[in-house]
Amino acid sequence: MFTIKEFLKCEVKPALGCTEPGAVALAVARAKEELPEAVESVAVIVSDSVYKNGVDVGIPGTQGLRGNNVAAALAVRCGRSEYGLEVLKDCAEEDVARAMEMLGKGAVKVVPDMNRHGVYVEATLRSAKHAAICRIEGAHTNIVEVVLDDAIRFSAAPAKSSGQAKNISEEIARMGFSELVSMVDMMDEEDIAYVLEGVEMNMTIAEYGFDRSRTTGLDIGKTIRKHSGAGFDSDDLSLKIKSFAAAASDARMSGAPLPVMSSAGSGNHGVTAILPVAIFAAHEGAGREETAKAIAFSHLATSYVKSRTGRLTPTCGCTVAAGAGAAAAMVYLKTKDIAKAAQAMLIILGNLVGMVCDGAKDTCALKVGTGALEAYHAALLVFDGHYPEPQGLVDETIEKTVNNMVQVSIHGMRDLDRAIIDVIAHRFD
Repeated sequence: MFTIKEFLKCEVKPALGCTEPGAVALAVARAKEELPEAVESVAVIVSDSVYKNGVDVGIPGTQGLRGNNVAAALAVRCGRSEYGLEVLKDCAEEDVARAMEMLGKGAVKVVPDMNRHGVYVEATLRSAKHAAICRIEGAHTNIVEVVLDDAIRFSAAPAKSSGQAKNISEEIARMGFSELVSMVDMMDEEDIAYVLEGVEMNMTIAEYGFDRSRTTGLDIGKTIRKHSGAGFDSDDLSLKIKSFAAAASDARMSGAPLPVMSSAGSGNHGVTAILPVAIFAAHEGAGREETAKAIAFSHLATSYVKSRTGRLTPTCGCTVAAGAGAAAAMVYLKTKDIAKAAQAMLIILGNLVGMVCDGAKDTCALKVGTGALEAYHAALLVFDGHYPEPQGLVDETIEKTVNNMVQVSIHGMRDLDRAIIDVIAHRFD
């Protein structure tokens, strides 16, 4: 059994840029660290989901460059595996120029393996006389093997081949909802400070997205705030919650050079799981500890859903999983009633379960804003005593409802990623 501290360490961590290009960069950086000579070529094989989520998203520090291939090329220049998902945080202008030279020469290739799903990255780097390989599998920072020529330099033990993050996810998948979220009662001062650090981090990038001196993606958050008028600061938090969440995602998806606190392996999940709850808690006058416990509740509820669906899915986890987590957390903050919190999750799942993930890109801010807003509305419904009856995919309990959702996601949407990647690939023909 894991502790709340272990959960936060594995499931809630800073990430610079989108986590899929981050995983690509991490694999390339780790392989490069084994090579005794200059890198001549980079070949990266990724799963369908990693390819889809990284092909159109902004890379931090590059002034608008996008894609897994850019992340891979940059990692050759400035990547440091010790930074984890902040692997490219030392990126400088010179590194971008040299990375573009590599791409111009065709020395960097990133291709999808359509038979691999979830998180999988295999980076092969070649120099004049050597070849180094790094494989990541199961979770974005989970390096399972590093090879130099024919010598294994690192290999995870078979029992831990999916890494600590996935081991915790597997444990979560065996737990009931009430048992899991009750872990907030075990938080100490260190945990509280860490959770609130995530609030500050995500608020900072939202303010970056609000800055009128720059364009960030589609400027969704900025536009909503601009036209909100008095409604922005009213007792109805709808416009504030949606605009803050969208602004943070606007900035992140366009490649802002700022980290976010992620949740369940995703930065956008972290935005949705944290910001609506933090804004609601401030409005309710919640104290420091109460706020932190509510946000931790959101992370736990988000991971409850993600442990069943998997890290990368055909459906939009920012809305479905993190939106459900945020809704539950707002209800928990005000009522301390876990059963009512679960009812808020049922409302979100009944509302947004069909929203597909078509890759990380500017329009993710639309979905993040929607997930945040609907989380707040779900909480309001529960506060007024409105709960869904078993209908469609919504069942009697959160456990049964999530299982129903998994059936649709895994079986009903089996070929969705392939169809989306075909559309994306034809755009480059």
